[in-house]
Amino acid sequence: MWIPTEHEKYGVVIASFRGTVPYGLSLEIGDTVQILEKCDGWYRGFALKNPNIKGIFPSSYIHLKNACVKNKGQFEMVIPTEDSVITEMTSTLRDWGTMWKQLYVRNEGDLFHRLWHIMNEILDLRRQVLVGHLTHDRMKDVKRHITARLDWGNEQLGLDLVPRKEYAMVDPEDISITELYRLMEHRHRKKDTPVQASSHHLFVQMKSLMCSNLGEELEVIFSLFDSKENRPISERFFLRLNRNGLPKSPEKPERHCSLFVDLGSSELRKDIYITVHIIRIGRMGAGEKKNACSVQYRRPFGCAVLSIADLLTGETKDDLILKVYMCNTESEWYQIHENIIKKLNARYNLTGSNAGLAVSLQLLHGDIEQIRREYSSVFTHGVSITRKLGFSNIIMPGEMRNDLYITIERGEFEKGGKSVARNVEVTMYIIDSNGQNLKDFISFGSGEPPANEFHSFVLYHNNSPRWSELLKLPIPVDKFRGAHIRFEFRHCSTKEKGEKKLFGFSFVPLMQEDGRTLPDGTHELIVHKCEENTNLQDSSRYLRLPFSKASLLGTNNQAIKATKESFWITSFLCSTKLTQNGDMLDLLKWRTHPDKITGCLSKIKEIDGSEIVKFLQDTLDTLFGILDENSQKYGSKVFDSLVHIINLLQDSKFHHFKPVMDTYIESHFAGALAYRDLIKVLKWYVDRITEAERQEHIQEVLKAQEYIFKYIVQSRRLFSLATGGQNEEEFRCCIQELLMSVRFFLSQESKGSGALSQSQAVFLSSFPAVYSELLKLFDVREVANLVHDTLGSLPTIMHVDDSLQAVKLQCIGKTVESQLYTNPDSRYILLPVVLHHLHMHLQEQKDLIMCARILSNIFCLIKKNSSEKSVLEEIDVIVTSLLDILLRTILEITSRPQPSGSAMRLQFQDVTGEFVACLLSLLRQMTDRHYQQLLDGFNTKEELRDFLLQIFTVFRILIRPEMFPKDWTVMRLVANNVIITTVLYLSDALRKNFLNENFDYKIWDSYFYLAVIFINQLCLQLEMFTPSKKKKVLEKYGDMRVTMGCEIFSMWQNLGEHKLHFIPALIGPFLEVTLIPQPDLRNVMIPIFHDMMDWEQRRSGNFKQVEAKLIDKLDSLMSEGKGDETYRELFNSILLKKIERETWRESGVSLIATVTRLMERLLDYRDCMKMGEVDGKKIGCTVSLLNFYKTELNKEEMYIRYIHKLYDLHLKAQNFTEAAYTLLLYDELLEWSDRPLREFLTYPMQTEWQRKEYLHLTIIQNFDRGKCWENGIILCRKIAEQYESYYDYRNLSKMRMMEASLYDKIMDQQRLEPEFFRVGFYGKKFPFFLRNKEFVCRGHDYERLEAFQQRMLNEFPHAIAMQHANQPDETIFQAEAQYLQIYAVTPIPESQEVLQREGIPDNIKSFYKVNHIWRFRYDRPFHKGTKDKENEFKSLWVERTSLILVQSLPGISRWFEVEKREVVEMSPLENAIEVLENKNQQLKTLISQCQTRQMQNINPLTMCLNGVIDAAVNGGVSRYQEAFFVKEYILNHPEDGEKITRLRELMLEQAQILEFSLAVHERFASH
Repeated sequence: MWIPTEHEKYGVVIASFRGTVPYGLSLEIGDTVQILEKCDGWYRGFALKNPNIKGIFPSSYIHLKNACVKNKGQFEMVIPTEDSVITEMTSTLRDWGTMWKQLYVRNEGDLFHRLWHIMNEILDLRRQVLVGHLTHDRMKDVKRHITARLDWGNEQLGLDLVPRKEYAMVDPEDISITELYRLMEHRHRKKDTPVQASSHHLFVQMKSLMCSNLGEELEVIFSLFDSKENRPISERFFLRLNRNGLPKSPEKPERHCSLFVDLGSSELRKDIYITVHIIRIGRMGAGEKKNACSVQYRRPFGCAVLSIADLLTGETKDDLILKVYMCNTESEWYQIHENIIKKLNARYNLTGSNAGLAVSLQLLHGDIEQIRREYSSVFTHGVSITRKLGFSNIIMPGEMRNDLYITIERGEFEKGGKSVARNVEVTMYIIDSNGQNLKDFISFGSGEPPANEFHSFVLYHNNSPRWSELLKLPIPVDKFRGAHIRFEFRHCSTKEKGEKKLFGFSFVPLMQEDGRTLPDGTHELIVHKCEENTNLQDSSRYLRLPFSKASLLGTNNQAIKATKESFWITSFLCSTKLTQNGDMLDLLKWRTHPDKITGCLSKIKEIDGSEIVKFLQDTLDTLFGILDENSQKYGSKVFDSLVHIINLLQDSKFHHFKPVMDTYIESHFAGALAYRDLIKVLKWYVDRITEAERQEHIQEVLKAQEYIFKYIVQSRRLFSLATGGQNEEEFRCCIQELLMSVRFFLSQESKGSGALSQSQAVFLSSFPAVYSELLKLFDVREVANLVHDTLGSLPTIMHVDDSLQAVKLQCIGKTVESQLYTNPDSRYILLPVVLHHLHMHLQEQKDLIMCARILSNIFCLIKKNSSEKSVLEEIDVIVTSLLDILLRTILEITSRPQPSGSAMRLQFQDVTGEFVACLLSLLRQMTDRHYQQLLDGFNTKEELRDFLLQIFTVFRILIRPEMFPKDWTVMRLVANNVIITTVLYLSDALRKNFLNENFDYKIWDSYFYLAVIFINQLCLQLEMFTPSKKKKVLEKYGDMRVTMGCEIFSMWQNLGEHKLHFIPALIGPFLEVTLIPQPDLRNVMIPIFHDMMDWEQRRSGNFKQVEAKLIDKLDSLMSEGKGDETYRELFNSILLKKIERETWRESGVSLIATVTRLMERLLDYRDCMKMGEVDGKKIGCTVSLLNFYKTELNKEEMYIRYIHKLYDLHLKAQNFTEAAYTLLLYDELLEWSDRPLREFLTYPMQTEWQRKEYLHLTIIQNFDRGKCWENGIILCRKIAEQYESYYDYRNLSKMRMMEASLYDKIMDQQRLEPEFFRVGFYGKKFPFFLRNKEFVCRGHDYERLEAFQQRMLNEFPHAIAMQHANQPDETIFQAEAQYLQIYAVTPIPESQEVLQREGIPDNIKSFYKVNHIWRFRYDRPFHKGTKDKENEFKSLWVERTSLILVQSLPGISRWFEVEKREVVEMSPLENAIEVLENKNQQLKTLISQCQTRQMQNINPLTMCLNGVIDAAVNGGVSRYQEAFFVKEYILNHPEDGEKITRLRELMLEQAQILEFSLAVHERFASH
């Protein structure tokens, strides 16, 4: 027994089932099934891909899955309970699968393979999700990957954009429409505009140095250089090359690959350069002998530069080869890169060895984490990181750095008793406080580990060397105090020994006595002289000496002062721990010098921001410490300092320190009494605003109010905790008073200067941040009221300056986004003031972008169908305040001309889209009660009418295809659902208020027009959707077209006699609706046509208007591809049934018949036109339609249109003669008159005469190309007559010349005589215009029967060729197939006269043989009676079939239908006469050709004579004698006496001709 299943509802087929049992359902592996009942190991149900077919299948073939059932019973919906991403993946992959195969068929190989790749990736990821062993983060990551791929594929295949939240699909019914719009917009944006990355990184990989004579090791130093400011902007990337110019440690990529990180967008410009300096390590002179000296020096080798802008243009993955230059004089080495950048060619040239540097450079965009993810291979192999000099643009809290950058600039040295200058090398050491060398703290650049000491390069014979070598000393803070750097100077001899002699040193301590570090900047150091063997190990011996020239200014130590030698270095500290600022130190140590407090507080504004944020917590502790100590004295000073620090954190550079401040307030702040002072000072400031002259300082205070309130609130909480909530009332009063002051200041209008309104703007922009603080201490309603009053106190007038208006709106916007607004209690208090301001702005059409955002946020909070009382009341308020203005705004925006710039246009679309989403949200939330209230709220009919017209117009705009992007079907369906619901509510108002005596045409017209375009929307045509999409839409919304169709019908029925206003105007629109292939819609709408015919009959006694309109619209709609065979049948049957009982039934039936026949032809025409090449079928179909318009409908304009369509087809197929005949049809409709004609098709505005002249010339040209010159001559004459009558001799002469040229062509050019074929089309499967008809067709040049037959079979690939020429019987006519019967026929010329005249050249005759032919014949020989074996002529009869056509060939088509066929039988005697007549004629023609020398070759005559004289095959003339001249025949056929005589005459004539022929032949043959 079959029992309905409870839990087993949904499963997947795990093995294919053939379904061979009775009622079995065949299933394929992988199908999903829904189970309805079960019985003994069997289930009954259906496959989801085809829910209409139900059947049984074994339960063992099914893997059950958990699912939940919605609306149980007959129409239950089963939804699997699995991750929604999995469900989406499954259904999407299924849809893709079918489309993927089509891509292959359509030969889109590229997309086919990419999609295949992506589908495999998705399946892989799906597996990972299904297995379910993923961590939360990994799962998120996988889902991100899945959705990215799904979106990519959907976009490539032109499928819909899927709205998602947190990677899962969103049901549009579960969220507000504004939120849906935002999700779609966000996804659309993501697709459209890649977000510009703000940080960029340069990846550098050193490949090799190509050079002809290396032989020494090299150092290569990369760095970024700003040529505008003339300074390096990055640290250095340093690597060593071996003697072959390749990186020294190829196995360690971090040694030869580096990433220059954190370049801002502003640094990707053409004056930022990548500079590469190359130093060789070896002998002093590049060309010295090998053994001259073993000591190695660092010596300049060359430099290369490249602008970073060159990398922006192309994504070059190839290696770049940079040219390496060398300076002409070594002393300029320090600025060689600048010279190359400035192109000062005189100062440098290519290196002697013509070196080239091969590097790979690539710009990567995005933050470093993103880069790590996307280019993980780079990081896993290893890459060194090269930072920017100093702090990056944004300083992060918790960043630990203590780097001292030292640039060894230059030196000034004496000769030292030598005649030539020295070769100076500088060596640098770091020595700690104990006099020990610090190891591993000198970094030459990334790519090399730090070293213990540094040796500069050596410049040859130079006493004022300039090095400009930058080093980084990452010395830890604990080692900093007491440490110093020592520089030793040595002279490098080039003599045999090559020793380095010490001759002096300099040093510099890193920290001063007061704890400040060495200040940034350039320092001139003293060079202390010493002997070459001086031991500098004991640093205490020299540390007491002065170290810099600056410190000498005070002392007067003559001995040292006298020295001329100096050494310059530049230092720059980048530290999060140490400060160089004395004021900062004084402030932090305030307790030791209480007298300096006031000074320190006032100097706080001068301290560099980065110093303050480094010591943020200490600084704040200091400030509140000072406040606790003496609030009277320092209250306002501390307040100002606090304001300064708070505002410092607004700076983008220190933005990230806000959390540090927040943590401080929550965890470290301890000023329980501070709130009193803070409120007091803040109120004091606010009270002063209106009088104050200068507002800058006050604005600073207002800017900081969020954090001031944070401190106030935290301080109050601490106080309450400590005292158990004392002075609560007093605190409330303080706050109330403070806000009273604020309200007063906000309500002031600024007179004259805008300073006050600026302060108001500053206050408003930071005010919303205070709400959350107030909520910590007050009840929600209290805060809401405070905010309501504050915002309500703003002046409402709009002519205040615009900047304040914008800020006011932003403040409202932030209020709506705050937690205060999310709470329903407080929301109801705030809503009126928010709506009031919005209304004002919309009224003025100002700040629309902001208004749209606020409205969206308001609606995002109102979820669908929330029927809570509070929500309904909110909707009430919004409807009364905003519905009208919202409609007006949308109308206003959409009717404006669109701005041109694409960025502007995007913004513009956004606003429209957001407002539309808001309107839809509002309408979706409205219930019956709201609509009722709205409609009752109109005082007069006029107001209601205006409102309805407005909302219908807006709906029409919303339906426009360009309203939303192409792939937003989800959004469109939601919008349509809202529109149809609203229209159903409003149609009631139409019925009640605008019928009978109050009938208003405009509003009803607007209503019907909206309904029609609603139904015609592309996104509602479910037939075009995939089955799964169609099913989803139907489950969610049903078929909205049918709903709207029923609504149109019922509204139409309500109109009564007012229907006449809409006839014939609505025939076209309604016809378009009925053409939609939806049976229910058609059944509802087609009867309206009967109604129209009825009313039109009553009005004017006929329905010519209805008929004319129907015919006009049908042509245009069907040619657009609408309508089908079923529609034709439905139209016919429904209307015939409807008019059965009408008095005007007969004329109705004829109208329906005409329209139906037109549909048949139009559908045929459309089907034919879908084919590729132009073929007979297309042409035949067009001819059929053209004749129908002319003869049956008498529609001249349509007739002419189709003439031109046919003309184009002929031209395309190169049927020039037919093209000419076709145009003649149009030409015949025109007169030679001066009537002006309008523009039409491709013709300009011109007189009828001009158009006829143009047509004549075109036709002549086509006859010429079709070699139909005789017809051209006739037209030439006609047009010549016109020219002559107008005395237009210039054109007359041209025309006569053209006529003459046509005569020449007839005489000189070869023309082929085409063959003619008779074609019968039998069987019901042929198109209507061919079915069971026979035609004669003019073949192409050189086309014989076999070729023609093949061509026809290609045109009709499903046809069967009949092998006999007999007339087919009825069974073939009625067969559901296509039969073709083809045989050749002979033309029978009309005018025999020309052909029989002698002496007329063949060139002329040939035209008359095959033109203007109406009749064709086909002979079929057969034997009657017994066949005489000796002489078959006796019984040889001929069945002659004559075919008469409807039009003569050639004409407007290559084939015409046979109108009449005549069959006669010819007796053997008649047959013999005809054979002889033809043979005699042939001989005469050949002889005359011979004599007039038309024949180049005598062969045809020879062969013909042979055939007659020696008739080998059937015995020739003698057989005729045997058959017809014997007594027996003459006795049996007395009636044939005359014919026998004729035969005798012909035989005699033949004998004479033969005699003459032989003589001619002999004469010619002997030549």
